Amino acid sequence: MKILLKRIALFLEMIKFEHTLFAMPFAIISMFLASAGWPTLKNFVLIVLCMVFARTAAMAFNRLADFKLDAENPRTRSRALPKGKIKRWTVIALVILFSLLFITTTSLFEKKLAFYFSPLALAIVLTYSFSKRFTIWTHFWLGGCLAIAPIGTWMAIRGEIAPAPLILGLAVCLWTAGFDIIYATQDVEFDRKKGLYSIPAKWGIPSGLKVSTGLHLLMIGALFSLLRFSHLGLIYIAGVTLVAALLVYEHSIVRPDSLSRVNVAFFTVNGFVSLGLMGAVILDILV
Repeated sequence: MKILLKRIALFLEMIKFEHTLFAMPFAIISMFLASAGWPTLKNFVLIVLCMVFARTAAMAFNRLADFKLDAENPRTRSRALPKGKIKRWTVIALVILFSLLFITTTSLFEKKLAFYFSPLALAIVLTYSFSKRFTIWTHFWLGGCLAIAPIGTWMAIRGEIAPAPLILGLAVCLWTAGFDIIYATQDVEFDRKKGLYSIPAKWGIPSGLKVSTGLHLLMIGALFSLLRFSHLGLIYIAGVTLVAALLVYEHSIVRPDSLSRVNVAFFTVNGFVSLGLMGAVILDILV
């Protein structure tokens, strides 16, 4: 039992399970908006399971795709897969398992639109792993992966595509691309050496941080525009204002000459962004 728990802990660490915090709140936001209030218990459970299954498959596949790069990068060479703590065949099996679980779970919704699009959604989140090998727009590919969460949730509950989830998805894409650019500043030298693509590696860290700032400004604009396509009000506006303040703080602690707090900006601040906005939306809808 102890060995099993240790292996599970290793796997969860490998896929950075805690980073589910980034996309999950936006799926829940979309779920409350699509339900115009409390979602049914069935829909809530299925949405959470879909998020966990899809993200687990995507992150496990990403570790497989980046196996050799992770082994060479000083920042990542201590990860479980390069260290041999987890076998590659085990990760391959888990990618297949969680991919099948994701598609199967989407079939359980009353509305089948999400199920029909589930293979495409899975293809997008899996192929992201190769994007940094050929385009500097890899950050937007990752953003598109996370944007699937609110859009797919709406499709699962309403069986349609509407402006509200598309705008929310756009906000998620801009936000994710922005913080991924910040995260990529840690690997500029390694990426250039290996011929990998990112905006900081291509244009330099100062320019990359400016692009990140611009994307986060656009994200705030997208969040405010959501007011036009929903019944959200003052509490939501307060939540978006809080998000804006958090992003200002995020950019204040990461500077071209000081990258020591990148991880704080990447995980801690953005965790508060997603959770804070989710809380504001739920409270606004219920109150």
